[in-house]
Amino acid sequence: MEGSFFCVSNRALLLLSLHVLMTYFVHQGYPYGVEGKIASNTVSVISLLPSLSCSPSTTKASKRKSTLEVYHKHGPCSQLVQGHSPLNHTKSLLQDESRVKWIQSQSFNGSDGLKVSAATSLPAKSGITLGTGNYIVTIGLGTPKQDLTLIFDTGSPLTWTQCQPCVGSCYTQSDPIFDPSQSSSYANISCTSTLCSQLGSIVASGCSRSTCLYGIQYGDQSSSVGFFATEKLTISPTDVIDNFEFGCGENNQGLFGRAAGLIGLSDDKISIVEQTATKYGKYFSYCLPSSSSSTGHLTFGKDGGASNSVSFTPIVGISVEGNRLSIPSTVFSSGGAIIDSGTVISRLPPTAYSALRTAFRKAMANYTTAPALSILDTCYDFSKESTVTVPTITFSFAGGADINLDHNGIFYVAKASQVCLAFAANGADSDLGIYGNVQQKTFEVVYDVAGGKLGFGSNGCS
Repeated sequence: MEGSFFCVSNRALLLLSLHVLMTYFVHQGYPYGVEGKIASNTVSVISLLPSLSCSPSTTKASKRKSTLEVYHKHGPCSQLVQGHSPLNHTKSLLQDESRVKWIQSQSFNGSDGLKVSAATSLPAKSGITLGTGNYIVTIGLGTPKQDLTLIFDTGSPLTWTQCQPCVGSCYTQSDPIFDPSQSSSYANISCTSTLCSQLGSIVASGCSRSTCLYGIQYGDQSSSVGFFATEKLTISPTDVIDNFEFGCGENNQGLFGRAAGLIGLSDDKISIVEQTATKYGKYFSYCLPSSSSSTGHLTFGKDGGASNSVSFTPIVGISVEGNRLSIPSTVFSSGGAIIDSGTVISRLPPTAYSALRTAFRKAMANYTTAPALSILDTCYDFSKESTVTVPTITFSFAGGADINLDHNGIFYVAKASQVCLAFAANGADSDLGIYGNVQQKTFEVVYDVAGGKLGFGSNGCS
């Protein structure tokens, strides 16, 4: 893989297992974006808006072995859009706020580490928040194989799908509901099996006669309950995982859209990462597409993967159009910061956000402002513009490395008349900062769980 990589210390791997992902990091000396003079970028307004047609990524990374395509749930590349209501931006941002509050409620402290609340050990009450669940992949399950579209979540341990018969309730999904009675490779897991005992505190376990049951409830009260079982999992025609442990949910409800379930990628004994450790070395990467009309990828194993030259370094500053903002370095270190694939909008310390907002508004002074959108308070009306000039935002890291965001990492676009700065302020500088998925677009986010490293590589997908 070409480009720069970022990493975190082993301490962040504890966060990974508890659904909180990645401290700010960067490979020394390599900026993302244009080196040299920092200039504004002029882009067409049309390019900011979602396209009605699918434009799959053409990067080499997306063609690797052991790769699943990643789609935006509400985009034209997704099979879930048929009969599905369009994205409700206000609702999505409110869900985003709920996820952030849960993450911050775990009492992460930049110097003291992570303090786990008692709620994480309650039966069937993990407190995991789904966020918006906007990104999906399609896997094959069973013999014969049935294709199922699942939300992919680096913060969840369990892979599960809705199963027939729906003893309790099943929500509406696009794919036919998986019927284990039609698969020759399906098998329930016994209550006395060590596999059943691996479910632990995050996923509740129980018994129906001698058969292992699971139960998982998310922070928004979405839930799945059913049989803990094994099945043949197909990632690609050449990558088939036998006896894959998953949840066959017969009582499911909540905010899963029309997806068939969820694929869990956290560092947990029952996650796909741990189950495929021998095959893929607990190594995977993903790239979120630049827009809802493009595609990204989720890749297991190195397969020509990351450089070994990775090093931890914290964020030290922010610049707008090359001008460093007057933000004391202690502002970034007081609360610590992580990167979370399920959080949409990046949360900055209020001191940093205020300086960024002031500089950004000054640079955008010639454009018509628009009403705030939920937590986003800096919005513009581009409906009468053909092109807009977007000021470059640069994140600087210790060691002299810079990341220049392009417009895909700067704006949250509800519509042409409401295009907003994709950052929001925390309540206090001491609150945990979060780098959201808007800023992760087109990066290849690399998880070397076995090596204790997490990283970024630029230009991972379109």
